[in-house]
Amino acid sequence: MPPKKRSSGTPPKKELKGNTKSGSPDSSENAVLSPERHKDKESEFVSLSEELQATNPICDHAWRIWEREIRSMDKANMPYSNRHQWGACLFIAGMELDGISLTFTQFLKVVGLSVKQFISLVRKMDVNVDTISPKVNTALKRLENKYDVTLALYQRFVKTCEKISAEPDKAKRTELWESSWTMFLLAKGTFLQMEDDLVIAFQLLLCVLEFFTKRFTPSLLQSPYKSAVSSSTLSPPTRTSRRNQGKAKPRPPEMDVQLLETLCKESDCSLDEVKNVYQTTFRAFLDSVGLSGVQGLPPLETLSKQYEELYHKNKDLDARLFLVDDETLFPNKIEVSKVEMTPRKNLSGDDVAIPVPQTPIRAAMNSIQQLRVDLTSASDQPSSNLLVYYKNCTVDPTEEIRKRVEELGQVFIKRFAQAVGQHCEGLGRKRFNLGAQLYYKVMESMLKSEEKRLSVQNFSKLLNNAAFHTSLLACALEVVMATYVGNSLKSGGFGRSSGASDSVETDLCFPWILNVFQLPAFHFYKVIESFIKAEPTLKHDMMKHLEQCEHVIMESLAWKANSPLYDLLKQSREEGPGEQAEPPSTLNQPLHHNHTAADLYLSPVRPSRQPPATEAEPPTPGSKALRSNSLSLFYKKLYRMAYLRLKTLFSHLLTSHPELEPIIWTLLQHTLQNEYELMRDRHLDQLIMSAMYAICKVKNVDLRFKTIVTAYKEMPNTNQETFKRVLIREGQYDSIIVFYNLVFMQKLKTNILQYSSPRPPPLSPIPRIPCSPYKNSPLRVPGSNNVYVSPLKSSRMSPVVMTPRSRILISIGESFGSADKFQKINEMVSSTDWTLKRSLAGGSAPKPLKRLRFDMDGQDEADGSKSSGESTLIQKLAEMSSTRSRMQEQKLKEESIKEHPGP
Repeated sequence: MPPKKRSSGTPPKKELKGNTKSGSPDSSENAVLSPERHKDKESEFVSLSEELQATNPICDHAWRIWEREIRSMDKANMPYSNRHQWGACLFIAGMELDGISLTFTQFLKVVGLSVKQFISLVRKMDVNVDTISPKVNTALKRLENKYDVTLALYQRFVKTCEKISAEPDKAKRTELWESSWTMFLLAKGTFLQMEDDLVIAFQLLLCVLEFFTKRFTPSLLQSPYKSAVSSSTLSPPTRTSRRNQGKAKPRPPEMDVQLLETLCKESDCSLDEVKNVYQTTFRAFLDSVGLSGVQGLPPLETLSKQYEELYHKNKDLDARLFLVDDETLFPNKIEVSKVEMTPRKNLSGDDVAIPVPQTPIRAAMNSIQQLRVDLTSASDQPSSNLLVYYKNCTVDPTEEIRKRVEELGQVFIKRFAQAVGQHCEGLGRKRFNLGAQLYYKVMESMLKSEEKRLSVQNFSKLLNNAAFHTSLLACALEVVMATYVGNSLKSGGFGRSSGASDSVETDLCFPWILNVFQLPAFHFYKVIESFIKAEPTLKHDMMKHLEQCEHVIMESLAWKANSPLYDLLKQSREEGPGEQAEPPSTLNQPLHHNHTAADLYLSPVRPSRQPPATEAEPPTPGSKALRSNSLSLFYKKLYRMAYLRLKTLFSHLLTSHPELEPIIWTLLQHTLQNEYELMRDRHLDQLIMSAMYAICKVKNVDLRFKTIVTAYKEMPNTNQETFKRVLIREGQYDSIIVFYNLVFMQKLKTNILQYSSPRPPPLSPIPRIPCSPYKNSPLRVPGSNNVYVSPLKSSRMSPVVMTPRSRILISIGESFGSADKFQKINEMVSSTDWTLKRSLAGGSAPKPLKRLRFDMDGQDEADGSKSSGESTLIQKLAEMSSTRSRMQEQKLKEESIKEHPGP
């Protein structure tokens, strides 16, 4: 029989209560919606607000979003009704104000959309820089990821149940399925803090299936499960009365190892790990719900009631509705039909590849199994060969290495359990042991390679370098963790902006391991390339993953405020006025990937001269200007990555102006070289977008930030927080437009304006893009024969003093939020330490920058209200531009007269 109708639809009117988190409890603003206060809004919108239990502030905020951002959108790109769009506006406002009272499933039922439809709608509505805030975006990602994981688990649950039992009674089978699925959801929600960990959740599902399978009627079990169930556990499915439950003496639940082994074998899952989940997490769950030692099937009513409480507490999805194919949980048909195909040889021995459906769970299990096979001969202790290398050192590192691994292991296991669940220490220990095996294996391979390269056996300096060991162990653990997370349902930790708040502790994706070990990203970067070269069993996907880790480090993580990168940059500056992290003149030279971990961690130096000396060449006697290999290689890779990012974005936006690409690159390269402080706690892409806007502005090419960020969102491995939440100054964040106006343009305006002069700065060489060291396909980029000349040094002018020429660089006609942000920006400028002084005595400071609307004509800069004419600032700018144009035309005429005198 189908599950009983749940309270996941529209809540009854008597339950209408506003959430008071968005203000004081006594405030009438937070009471139940008052329709009479919203007569300025459409009646259908107000009615929907009532149905969704919106408070007055939420209703007002949602209507502002609708009026300002959504109403005027192109309906051809928005195949949703007004009711759907209003629901999305109310969701956005409710998340912003922490005032949503309904669960997500209830919300979807009222609005009339499925999970995928609703998420697609909200993303289509993200038309401006801050329509969807990072806070809302994070909540939406969490809901989507939980849905994807739960859907994958449910699909596997159905397939496994169909293989286990051939129950002819459809109603009875439905009841058994509902009981086991509800128990699994309750166990997952209660004991797994990180509910979207696909592998651990699946292992827990196998424990639940073991619990129910051994209680099925034996005659209804199918092979191989029938023979796997021990005779001692075979018993008919009987309900345990609540009266007997209270009298029964609890005893630890018996685990049918043979049955569990069969379940694991059928799913290519590690029996060892599933047994660990059973003995810790699952047994603890059974004890918590009073089912320890109970022989019969648990009462469905009790399980359902407990899950109901959990579901309402979390306010997310009612995953029981998968059982009845509820419309809110319908998956995207395209995604369901899109199945990865894995070549597999057939059983006859012929070398023929047979396509096999590759589900997310199957892909994860295969990757884990392959990792275990690769480490079969490895140990989580140093091998005899490694111990010989240790003994050959001037200072024996054996004991220090042992202590470090032991201490880091304790830290890892503790943090793993904190992230995943309180009973998951055993799983954390097993994953750490796998990482330790890989750590020692790769270390031995590295030392053998170094011995062959250098013909030495004493590696005392390297093996006594703590940063090297911590980085190598972290890299090995990252390989293990990424293998378990898999690529199909990764939660996207990569895209997080360097300034992101509320970091997700339960996200085990990179850079989680750096936070666990308190390891600077710049140190971790040094080991990646050598690790890949030293471990030949790494699969292509894992190489790509580590390469992506390197990219994330170069684009943001290495630029954290406390990064050791700044010490190297400072030393480079102190070596001499002409010293640079990496001279741009080397950009069009080949990038040789012959650096080893020893080169980078021991910070060997080479003479700073052109062309650069090879890494094996000793320093020239008497040479004072020395450059760090680790810094030099970092900047070479940074320049090449930055140029590729710029080129990709440029190809989406400015193909009709190819002459601008080398100019934008020159400004970006100048910024990374001379104004690298702009990268502190920021993201490389923020500088790329700002440089692109600046050059287009000074070259009178119409390119707006709205257009830039729209194209940026379509690029791979990007996150919307990158342009929605940018550091303005310590502790203060805002959109990319505010960053451009108050920081980027102020710092670089003198340099930017040079590109509008008759004699612009020389162009930087275009980087030569080599084949990837990670065995990827080569990327072909046109070269450049431009001669390099050092760019002008930045001006000592006060960063906010504006001139008629520099004022034209401000972002005009751009929107970046609600009207109240104008006041915030004014306050920021007024309270800043950037003191404004005029050269003339008694001169007043220029007025602070105003916030301007985003690509919408006829609106006032300050409050967004309609205006009959252009603003005073825009009028003045137009007048200045007109005057400047007339002067240039007059000058050209005079020169023309001089060159071509009349008769």
